[in-house]
Amino acid sequence: MRLLFIFLDGVGLGPDNPATNPFARVRMPVIERLLGGRKLLAASSGYEGERASLLALDAGLGVQGLPQSATGQAVLLTGINIPSQIGEHYGPKPSPAVAAFLKAGSVFSRLKAAGKSVALLNAYPPRYFQAVSSGRRLYSAIPLAVTFAGVPLLNKDDLFAGRALSADFTGAGWVDMLGFPDAPVYTPSAAGTLLAQLAAGYDFSLFEYWSTDYAGHKQDMSWAARQLEMFDQVLQGLLSASDAEQITLVTSDHGNMADLSTRRHTAAPVPALLIGPARQRSDFTDGLRDLSGIAPAIYRVLTEST
Repeated sequence: MRLLFIFLDGVGLGPDNPATNPFARVRMPVIERLLGGRKLLAASSGYEGERASLLALDAGLGVQGLPQSATGQAVLLTGINIPSQIGEHYGPKPSPAVAAFLKAGSVFSRLKAAGKSVALLNAYPPRYFQAVSSGRRLYSAIPLAVTFAGVPLLNKDDLFAGRALSADFTGAGWVDMLGFPDAPVYTPSAAGTLLAQLAAGYDFSLFEYWSTDYAGHKQDMSWAARQLEMFDQVLQGLLSASDAEQITLVTSDHGNMADLSTRRHTAAPVPALLIGPARQRSDFTDGLRDLSGIAPAIYRVLTEST
């Protein structure tokens, strides 16, 4: 069995309020088919269907304050309630205390030690590596965990060779914003197909999509709606190309995009959308209640499956 983890930054499960929640406003035909006609809303959590399950996960973890990116992502990757350990939610980039947990062990390093192949499927541009090397930029939690695990981050050459995807899925950002006119550009559906093909080469792979969090901070409904419509098309291509050996997990670190009435993060639960065979979904979701259950579930299903 293989597992693809699609991380959507800043996505909570919100109310059925089209005025503030783009998930309530936008048609997402693929998501809605998976959820038996339901939208990706708080009221839809607890759904079990033929191809998908949807749970609501607590992102607050019993710690006062609004969940933040560094600790939320680090919890997802380690299975440790880091906000409780350090006494606060912290972000956006990992502090030395948060980084220490990622260095001690993440789902990437644990699976690699168990003989599993792992990868982060995002391609990073040259200026990203230059900024990190110069100290002008810090790694966020996910690439930091990958580097601590001794797994190389994918780069421009990987993008051009079709071994990685742009952070915006389609690659348009590399052309329009990063100055690479010859970068490969895909339709959202074709990007999803490539994502499925790339994931098929690893036991565990992760793709990080941060534009959802950015959309929440912008409070721009039309822009947020376009992100969701595109992601739904990506899922269409992904699922059309995925085989029975793959389970897909879609989850997040904190709420944000589902409430455009505020620029801040929210205390909303986050979705855990599982797509794949019913038995594997049941094994994964057994006892899953909050962010700290994700990493142990990933490790369990990938190392105990037959």
